[in-house]
Amino acid sequence: MVVKNNAEFGIELALSVPYAYWLHKQDQLETVITSKGMKPFYYFCDDVREEYNHRTIDNKAAGLDELPNNWIHGDNGKGVLDYSKWICPPYKEYFSNNEFLFKNKTVFIINKYNWEHDHIPYGYFDIQCLYNIFNILTSKGYTVIYKRCDNKSPSITFDQNEQKSLISGYTDIRANVEGIGTITDKELTQYYDDVILFDDLLKTSNYSYNETQLKVMANCTHYISVCGGNGILSSLFGGNTILYIHTGKELRPGYFGKDSYFQKLSDNKLTPIFDVIHNIKDNYTPEPYEHKVNTTGKNDYSELLETIKLL
Repeated sequence: MVVKNNAEFGIELALSVPYAYWLHKQDQLETVITSKGMKPFYYFCDDVREEYNHRTIDNKAAGLDELPNNWIHGDNGKGVLDYSKWICPPYKEYFSNNEFLFKNKTVFIINKYNWEHDHIPYGYFDIQCLYNIFNILTSKGYTVIYKRCDNKSPSITFDQNEQKSLISGYTDIRANVEGIGTITDKELTQYYDDVILFDDLLKTSNYSYNETQLKVMANCTHYISVCGGNGILSSLFGGNTILYIHTGKELRPGYFGKDSYFQKLSDNKLTPIFDVIHNIKDNYTPEPYEHKVNTTGKNDYSELLETIKLL
């Protein structure tokens, strides 16, 4: 069998990879045709062809209709998939290593700053939020690995949202910090002994972007991410995953129930944090959600920070 698609990153992780791994376990997988940079995620396949230089948010054009599950939210719209031909690979077991080891328990934080399906970014951690997160975690003795792709890496294949973000200038998260001046989120990491920028690990790595990422994440115990592809990635390795959710189908009641794909990606303990920002178009229609609505027009990270304090 040949598995072929160039869907969004998270969709590929949740729908394509588990089907390919199921085929592998049945000795039926022959070839995977995927996007540039994705070969490490299909480590179990001998014939992986990275033929696509772009991803698409058009599910039909991406080839998802050729998979057992063609919509990430499932038939009921609550993230429950058909698992009859779905097995997630044991990434933590396979990629655990003695190369990327750190002196303390390690938290991997993935941030993003992207145009999001026709609206400006809200699904991200701003510099004040990151400052608070770094202070909380380092004071508790954690080592922090911080990663945010700036949509310019030649090692990654992007979709239309990420391409539009780059064109629109959403490349850096910046803020004026008292006593320092204007800095970016990546520059903020330089002010902490126990916060490591993923980009710096990549500079000295002998592996590709995604293989380095998988090896580093496999050695971590905790993960913090915004919902979406990075949230799915963070849920692949067991441990504790804290997921910040501000819009989308994931707001539906019961979306993170025991039968959700999020709960089956690994044996992770997942904690969703909901911040339903009222001026994002799909938070009200076509159905109401059972979460408190944030009417300030900006992100409210308070519940996220309180949850991180409990780690």
